[in-house]
Amino acid sequence: MDNSRLASAVEEAIPPATAWKDFLSLIKIGIVNSNLITTFTGLWIAIIMTEKHFLQSLDIVFLTLLGTSLIIAGSCALNNYIDRDIDPIMERTKDRPTVTGRISGGKVLAIGFIFIAAGLFMVFMTNMTAGLISIVGVFSYVVLYSMWSKRRYVSNTVIGSISGAVPPLIGWAAVDPSLPAMAWMLFLLMFIWQPPHFYALAMRRVEEYRAANIPMLPVVKGFAATKRSIIMWVALLLPLPFFMSSLGTPFVIFATILNVGWLILGIAGYKMKNNIKWATFMFVYSLNYLTILFTAMVIFTVI
Repeated sequence: MDNSRLASAVEEAIPPATAWKDFLSLIKIGIVNSNLITTFTGLWIAIIMTEKHFLQSLDIVFLTLLGTSLIIAGSCALNNYIDRDIDPIMERTKDRPTVTGRISGGKVLAIGFIFIAAGLFMVFMTNMTAGLISIVGVFSYVVLYSMWSKRRYVSNTVIGSISGAVPPLIGWAAVDPSLPAMAWMLFLLMFIWQPPHFYALAMRRVEEYRAANIPMLPVVKGFAATKRSIIMWVALLLPLPFFMSSLGTPFVIFATILNVGWLILGIAGYKMKNNIKWATFMFVYSLNYLTILFTAMVIFTVI
């Protein structure tokens, strides 16, 4: 078979990535969607706590959710641009359009900055507090995490957790800029959730992070220290539901059960010889934990 026919056969065997899939990969649609859940929860609870009417607040809901989505999508695009030199080394990132060249660096920057600017404009239309918090989120993710700490410090995950904890605070601030203690509990919950989630992921991808020279905790300190750290962070979640009693006793009980379940799974890891298998259990639990807990907050304010 000649080279041209061989190339043609390869092209037929490998379906080309669509522009839409490349776009979704660029903005990290999974991160956008998960953060939308926490943003909406903060917004919803604030509406309930301030005794406002949801339908009468649809303008704020629309501006906040769309604006936050654009901000997160734009920030993720900039993160992809910054990481385009190390993404080819890692299996889960090697097919990003910034690596393959299907989206040029100039277009990535344009998408990132335009999305962030449009998103900030929308959020600032709700009120100044929500807008300023959004700026903090962008700065902490793009500058403090992506540009500064990710490649330098083992504490990069903790620093990056600031930006991941901001969305529910934005949602709440858009409705109630006074930001009572309950709003900060949502922020704290998201902040504490992220290290055990991403440390578990880092354990599963430890060799990729090592090859890319990213000082993730399991790369620098090893699995034993990472497992201890994961359990410590999960344990820090235990008291939080008791500071969220305004959501009702059933929620406090439900959240506590979720927290205890995660802690038990973590402690059981010391008896497992397969660290990667344990990390996978912890990672999957963390994903379900976040979705279930924030959905439960909405449900328990309705029933």
